[in-house]
Order: sequence, then C-alpha cells, then structure tokens
Amino acid sequence: MSGRRDGVSTDAAQNGPAGTVPAAAIVARPLGALIALPLRLLDAPMRALQRTIGERRMPYVFLAPNAAFFGVFVFLPIAINLWFSVTGGPALFLSERPYVGAGQYGYLFECGSFLDPNSCREDHFWRGVANTAKFTLFQVVAMVAFSLITAVVLNMKIRARGFFRAVYFFPVLLSPVVVALIWKWILQRDGLLNAAITSLGGQKILFFVDPGWAMFWAVLVSVWAHMGFYTLILLAGLQAIPADLYEAAEMDATPRWRVFRRITLPMLWPNMVVVIVLALIKGVQTFDEVFVLTGGGPGTATLMVVQYIYETAFSNQVQNFGLAAAASCVLGVVLFGLTLAQLAASRRRAT
Repeated sequence: MSGRRDGVSTDAAQNGPAGTVPAAAIVARPLGALIALPLRLLDAPMRALQRTIGERRMPYVFLAPNAAFFGVFVFLPIAINLWFSVTGGPALFLSERPYVGAGQYGYLFECGSFLDPNSCREDHFWRGVANTAKFTLFQVVAMVAFSLITAVVLNMKIRARGFFRAVYFFPVLLSPVVVALIWKWILQRDGLLNAAITSLGGQKILFFVDPGWAMFWAVLVSVWAHMGFYTLILLAGLQAIPADLYEAAEMDATPRWRVFRRITLPMLWPNMVVVIVLALIKGVQTFDEVFVLTGGGPGTATLMVVQYIYETAFSNQVQNFGLAAAASCVLGVVLFGLTLAQLAASRRRAT
C-alpha cells in the first residue's frame, strides 16, 4: 500500500493536481514529432548509403558539405588570387590577362633599401609595411600590458566583479566600423574631446592632422576595441592557477611582487603566448578600424598593408589587380607563419 501511495504521490507531483499534464509537455510533444519527421525520412536512404559504401566511409559523407563550402568560398578564391598575382594587364577576366610570372613580385620588391620606402619603386606598399609593423609592435605591447593588468584586477575579490567583466568585454561585441565611428566623433576637430579641452581653457588639438597623434589614436582605439577578448583568455589562465600556491606563498610572507613574478607569470605564460600570437595576427591584418578612423592619413602616416591592397585593386583610378594579388600573397605568407606559431604555442600549452 505504501508503495502504491508513493507512486501516486510521485505522479501527482510530476503531472500536477488530478494528474494533469504540464502545458510545456503538451507543446513539446508535437514539436519533437515535427523535428523527428525529417530525420525519420532520411533514415532509410542513409542506411542504404551506409550499406553501399561501408560504415568507415560514412564520416566523409557528413564532411562533404563543409568541404564543398570551403572549396568554393576559401580554396577557390585563394587559387584565383594566386593566378592573378602572376598575370598582368587591366582586364578582370583571367582569360584576358597575360602571364607575367614573378613580375608583380619583382615590382613590389624592387628597392634600394627595404628600410627606406622612398627608395622602393612601389613606395606605398613599403610605407604600408612600415606602418603595419609599427602599429603591430605598439598595439601588441599595449594590448598584452592592459589585458594582463585588467585580468589580474578582475581576478581579485572586488565588488561588482561580474559587472566589470561584462563591461570590459562589451567593446568586443561591437562592429569595428561602429567603434571607429564612435571614436572619430570623439576625436574630430569639433568632437567631444576637443570640447572638453576648450572648456578647460585649452586649444583644440587636430588629432587626425598630426601623424604622431593619428598613429597613437589608431593603436589606442584598437586596444580599446579588442582588449576584452584577450583579457578573457588571461583571466581563464589566472583562474586555472592552483590556489594552494598562493596560500603557501602567503604563509611564507612572500611579497606580492615576488608572488606575481615567481608564480603568476610562469603559470600564465602559455596563455600569454597565445595572446601575443593572436594579437600579432590581428595587428598585421588591421584594416577597417584604421581606415574608417583616419583613412590612412594624414598622407600615408597610417596607411596599412591591407588598405594598400584594397586601394590598389578597387579604389585607385587605375586598378591593378595583379599587383594587389601579389601583395595579398605576401601578406598571406606572413599570416601563415604567425598561424603556425599559434598552433605550436597551443600544442605546448596542451602538453
């Protein structure tokens, strides 16, 4: 009798008073049947296919759509770009472009000194290379420093810690164009920052006219926009450090700076390597933020390699698709090397 009562009481608890079925279950049943219907229809042909090609070959059937997508939208454009880089002329169709071999690459690398863009035949490309290298160097250093400081602070037991974590990550969710437009509104001649400066009795600063200021703000805006992502990586690394190490250091009365240098940094180094490599890749292929913010100016002070490729192929009055393709292949080789470095760093971190 007691078991029967227990069963009745359990059913009543699950189904509600007088054995009624919850509304969620009533909705879920037909919805589940609707979802299962196409799967049942596919069951018979998939079983027949498995009997035909064998069970071991079935994974390739599921990989085929993704492989086809990558083939059409990734590998095919890469192959077309490589062919463009060894052809010349203004024509767009490959059949109308004469083969020039490595002529486009020779034109790019025809320099008296690679450290002096003025000595190069295609000086804009090398100005873009120099600006990209400068931008990447300053951006990576600033990105790692600010991300590390922010991650350490957010890992402490502070009030509203969850709120501040969300606030620092929020800029990552914004479009780079939106970020650049916001900061351009702040930094322009009659923008918010100059309004604050003049209200304090100062003179307006033309941030986008001075080359030094333009590069400074390009780096700062990029750091502000992407710092939250790298902070998240470092924060995950900090939380993975065993608390026993800090407790032992506290019992030994070890100074905080030594704890940070002897425990935190060595344990966090694998995450730091990932952050550095990812920041390098992001810095090398920077385009949209700087292009919207400064347009590559003043002059060519903030012209990046990707902007040079875009303007050479599409924006200039004389469009040179072959030269732009050759420059993009050079950039691709650099990015491929950085990607290999990232994979090596990830493997070391896993081991």
